[in-house]
Amino acid sequence: MTENNYNQYFSEESLWEKLKKYAKVAGTKVVYAVLLLYYTMQDKGTGIKTKLSIAAALGYFILPTDAIIDLAPLIGYSDDLGVLLFALSQISKSITPEIKTKARQKLNDWFGEVDPGELKEIDERVG
Repeated sequence: MTENNYNQYFSEESLWEKLKKYAKVAGTKVVYAVLLLYYTMQDKGTGIKTKLSIAAALGYFILPTDAIIDLAPLIGYSDDLGVLLFALSQISKSITPEIKTKARQKLNDWFGEVDPGELKEIDERVG
C-alpha cells in the first residue's frame, strides 16, 4: 500500500458515514482498529508523516472498491483489517493510553460491553 494511492479517499465525513452504515458488519476488531487510527490522527502530538500513513489506511477502509468486497459475509473486511493492522504496527508508538481508552469507550457505545479477548490481537500490536 502506498500512501499516495489511498490518503486521497480519507475524509472524516466519509469515515463516520462508512462506520455508521457498516460497523456491525465490519465487527469490533475492524472498528476498534479504525478508531485507534482515527484518534491517533486527531492527537496534537502526532506527526505529519504518521498522520499521512493513517490517512492512507483509513482511505483504504473507506474506499468502496477494495481487494475483497466488504459486503461479503465473514471475509469482506479481512483485507481492510490487514491494512489497518499493518498501519497500527507502523504507528504504534504514537498510540497513547488515552487514545486506547477513547477508542474502547466509543466501541462500547456502539457495540455494548466488548469482550477484551476480541481485541487482544490488536492490543498486542499496539503494545
